[in-house]
Amino acid sequence: MGKQGSPRSPRPMSQNSNNSSLFRMKDYHIIRSSSDSLGASGIDPSIGRRILGGENYWNSKLVLLHGLKDDSGKLITPCKGVYGGKRHTWFRRNVKSLAFLFLLMAFFFLLDSLMVSIFGSMNLHSSSTTTNSRDPEAKGEGLGYVHEERPTVQMYGRLLNLASSALAEKEFKQDSLNYWKEPYPQASKWKPCADRKTPTSLGKPEKSNGYIMVSANGGLNQQRVAICNAVAVASLLNATLVLPKFLYSNVWKDPSQFGDIYQEDYFMRILKDDIDIVKELPPHLKALDIEAIGSLITDSDIEKEAKPDDYVRSVLPILLQNRVVHFLGFGNRLGFDPLPPDLQKLRCKCNFHALKFVPKIQEVGSLLIKRIRKHYAAKRQLDKQLLGSFLPSISSKEHNAAKGPSKYLALHLRFEEDMVAYSLCDFGGGKHEKRELQAYREVHFPLLIERLKTSKPVSPAELRKLGRCPLTPEEAALVLGALGFKRETYIYLAGSHIYGGSSRMQPFTSLYPNLVTKETLLTPSELAPFRNFSSQLAALDFIACATSDVFAMTDSGSQLSSLVSGFRTYYGDGQAPTLRPNKKRLAAILSENSTIEWNVFEDRVRKMIEEGQRVRVRGSGRSIYRQPRCPECMCRSQ
Repeated sequence: MGKQGSPRSPRPMSQNSNNSSLFRMKDYHIIRSSSDSLGASGIDPSIGRRILGGENYWNSKLVLLHGLKDDSGKLITPCKGVYGGKRHTWFRRNVKSLAFLFLLMAFFFLLDSLMVSIFGSMNLHSSSTTTNSRDPEAKGEGLGYVHEERPTVQMYGRLLNLASSALAEKEFKQDSLNYWKEPYPQASKWKPCADRKTPTSLGKPEKSNGYIMVSANGGLNQQRVAICNAVAVASLLNATLVLPKFLYSNVWKDPSQFGDIYQEDYFMRILKDDIDIVKELPPHLKALDIEAIGSLITDSDIEKEAKPDDYVRSVLPILLQNRVVHFLGFGNRLGFDPLPPDLQKLRCKCNFHALKFVPKIQEVGSLLIKRIRKHYAAKRQLDKQLLGSFLPSISSKEHNAAKGPSKYLALHLRFEEDMVAYSLCDFGGGKHEKRELQAYREVHFPLLIERLKTSKPVSPAELRKLGRCPLTPEEAALVLGALGFKRETYIYLAGSHIYGGSSRMQPFTSLYPNLVTKETLLTPSELAPFRNFSSQLAALDFIACATSDVFAMTDSGSQLSSLVSGFRTYYGDGQAPTLRPNKKRLAAILSENSTIEWNVFEDRVRKMIEEGQRVRVRGSGRSIYRQPRCPECMCRSQ
């Protein structure tokens, strides 16, 4: 444990250590693109050229030329064999008409040039925004993208055209399917109850065995899991928990600590009957060299998804001898099964009841929700838990004057560069994309590169067939289209770090143009307190996703998606649907993109989504944070 060469005291018991490698990914940040900057006013930047320089424009010219026909319907034009005198007479007779025609044509060309210059200047302004945002100080601002502009990438052009036609047909039709609601009524029978006291509750031990310190790595959601796992381990070992710390990462570059994100006193008060929690180590233990006495425990010292017996056998003796242990990293270091029911329940109590965002995050989160919804929406238990006393309130006057949606869909689109590069999949971007992703892998995933040198890689086509490829924005749009979400659906995009930028998002926005993020809904001054605090920004995304009317994920393995879906299950009262595509099944459906009819595509996608929405009790080994429907966490009414 610890660094090599450091003087260490012998530990009471030996243990086998398994090395694990943690990969850190480089973030690529979105900035505002030209189409988004115009989207706020409802203007498509191509409309001016389409109307004034396209088919309608030339039709108007042909209509005017029809006026130069004789009585027989033939077009009157100068030609051989016509006497010059007659030609001059004709010109004199029609000089006013010709002058009017040329003036009208000149007017159209002038107007066309004007529209081109207007939209060109807007695009230029957007480009300058893109350039400025590459400054590290502009990190996280807007909706555009770090990567240079590149041609739009489409993998399923035929299906996109079919989807566009289907959405146009449904524009004024009544919804026959409603994915805005949970499809299974039994979902509402499960109620939150992890905070209820039971006769079998362990309670606090009479005497503490020592202190447990945790320095958690990762981002907001990884740290949240580490906190609740630490609470369970402290209870298991009859230890006092020191308020967890968060490691600073050169990747996340976020110095936030527990008290910057969660309410410390509230956390301690909610768990006071279960474990002792203190903010700092006692002075006599602070002076100790934790590493030198052998009390520093890294992720290399404890295997991933470790069992309770592993902690009792290898950690408890150190705790009893030194009165303190320090877990460094603590990423996913406690398994879900087998675990005593009381410890599972304590995990749920920690995650769903004890961790409340600080007022600063709640207040801006409430403002964000108000900007998204615009119309009044009934207050739910889900909103109260996340926003506390900052529940958005809209007056009747505002409600009547508001223009916008009363409901929205939140989408967590996991198509960041690290995900795309690590997957080894092909996303249709050609040689440039392959070279770019290979270069990224060589810098950020050296162990993956070494492994590929000694093993036969699985082909990109096979990886896609196995469901191991992240869904592209285009694929996500096709799924939403197949489910019948209308074109005007208001969509909140969480994260906003999309690889490929507008070249990847264009197929999505062509079907669903009403796309917003926290950067487009909040002003720069409102976002300023969160600048350079990625975990606090992630908390705003967590709130917007968890309180949405529908939450759609593209990768069920994502920590944000898992925690948000679990929160919606726990507090949603059976009225917070989550859409989980099965990537393997979807890949099989999309493999027929060149021949499949749209109605068949719709039917197969809907069956896939509905299968994922079935109400199930948590299976063995499954995350209790993602699937809290189990006796240890929720209570089922008859």
